Amino acid sequence: MQSTPEWVIFHVPHDSTLIPAEIRQQFVLDDKSLNQEIIKMTDHHTLDLFTQGVPEQQIVRAPVSRLVIDVERFTDDAQETMVEKGMGVIYTRTANGEPLRKTLTAEDRQALIKQWYTPHHERLINVTQKTLEKHNKVLIIDAHSFPSVPLKYEYDQRLTRPDICIGTDAFHTPNKLAAVFIDTFEDAGFNTSLNEPFAGALVPMPYYHTDKRVSAVMIEVNRGLYLDENTGHPNIRFKEITRLLTECIAKSLVTVIA
Repeated sequence: MQSTPEWVIFHVPHDSTLIPAEIRQQFVLDDKSLNQEIIKMTDHHTLDLFTQGVPEQQIVRAPVSRLVIDVERFTDDAQETMVEKGMGVIYTRTANGEPLRKTLTAEDRQALIKQWYTPHHERLINVTQKTLEKHNKVLIIDAHSFPSVPLKYEYDQRLTRPDICIGTDAFHTPNKLAAVFIDTFEDAGFNTSLNEPFAGALVPMPYYHTDKRVSAVMIEVNRGLYLDENTGHPNIRFKEITRLLTECIAKSLVTVIA
């Protein structure tokens, strides 16, 4: 298996199911309902799906569930469109729009950001900076999955969903890069779309829309391919899909290098 180039970083923001005991009391759901919400909202096993054979220093993974804090949201609610769904940096609503959390004080909110959000982004910034210093370029692969049937909060409610969604940023995703990933996944037999049902790709804020040396692409995998979506457990195709993802990413990166 070809090694991952040192200038590639894998960002895995939503695969953790951990809700620390000291934060559990913030949620208004009983244990059964909270567990069901975790199953719905987690990008289950994306760490394993995307990072087979990737050195640990090239992986930045959020350690807690997105229900605790979502590291892919802006901390400023004025900049974050998902606030209207109750899913800003700190979620207040469930996937069905029901109350998720008690009303937090400003101090509670800042404590969550300080404990979980800021260190995550500091690590991502640090890894990006070190990679740029060594290679003068970096590609961030933003690793996600999505449910096979739209959840109520999602903007795109079309029932027909692709196997793979490639998300791009107009500034940080060169057209060739997006095309290579789409072509590679299509050639492997995946039904692939561009920025549908999800769009965008995460870039650390110090480089966001200012530094062209930082490229980014989001890869979203339909959970129906590899998961029992009722339990969050891998299905019979998990190893196959993992192998195909690894091969497609490797082929894409070789083409980009060429």
